[in-house]
Amino acid sequence: INHEFNDKLRFVSELELEHSLAGDGAPGEVELEQAYIQYDVTEKTAVVGGLFLTPVGILNETHEPPTFYGVERNNVEKNIIPTTWWEGGAMVQHEIMDGLSTDLSATSGLKSEGGSFKPRGGRQKVAEAEAKTFAYNGRLKYTAIPGLEVAGTINYQDNYCQNEIKGCDSATLYEGHVVYNRDAFGLRALYAWWDISGSAVKDVGADEQYGYYIEPSYRFNNAWTMNQDIGFFGRYAEWDNADGNSLGTETIQYNFGANWWVDKDVVVKVDYQIQDAGSAISKELDGINIGLGYQF
Repeated sequence: INHEFNDKLRFVSELELEHSLAGDGAPGEVELEQAYIQYDVTEKTAVVGGLFLTPVGILNETHEPPTFYGVERNNVEKNIIPTTWWEGGAMVQHEIMDGLSTDLSATSGLKSEGGSFKPRGGRQKVAEAEAKTFAYNGRLKYTAIPGLEVAGTINYQDNYCQNEIKGCDSATLYEGHVVYNRDAFGLRALYAWWDISGSAVKDVGADEQYGYYIEPSYRFNNAWTMNQDIGFFGRYAEWDNADGNSLGTETIQYNFGANWWVDKDVVVKVDYQIQDAGSAISKELDGINIGLGYQF
């Protein structure tokens, strides 16, 4: 639900029912992923206040099924970044020059509960979020060349556990990615790395967490002259949420599959995944994924 108050002031929101059913004991949740006010200070500068998606990675801000290959979101952006990630706070968006922009924000941050110290488990989703220490996010994005996006992000927060766990200190996420589309060919590549301080974090090897993937694709536009597109992709991904211990905690995953866009906003997906997990991981998930996605 969006509303434009005037030419300079607007409201943006996104309400989501996740996993079909919400309530006590149910597997899903009703989530407010976006609810913010955006005000245009000048033609090149805007300020944002409220609840918004953190500007990082490829999928975090745009994660609707017709916009990416594969039934599931890639595990690097899921387990390392961690998509979908939203916070409450304020942000300044500025276009430095044509095709070069920056986003600077101060928001609530992650709150790890300890254990494995994985970023995904630290998302507070703003609901009664503790913000004893803020998170600061800066992104620089270049899009001046048609079909090309190059971006880098640094996210820093003074305490990864919101001062609740001794031996858990500051955390910094470094992320960079490239998206390139030329005619029918597409390429996505991303690298993300967490550097987390603290003796408790280091004891379980979670002080270093990283992931990267590369995904080439080829899309046949207007296949069979029916105004329907078919695309094929392959993906190599590697991630490790406990790289500091050197005990075989990394996972490598290969995906191969296809998207069939029945309409630009309706897609049928199928892909096969193969995992090669380190010696410290007991389960490897190999198999086929089939999905139907849509947006409107």
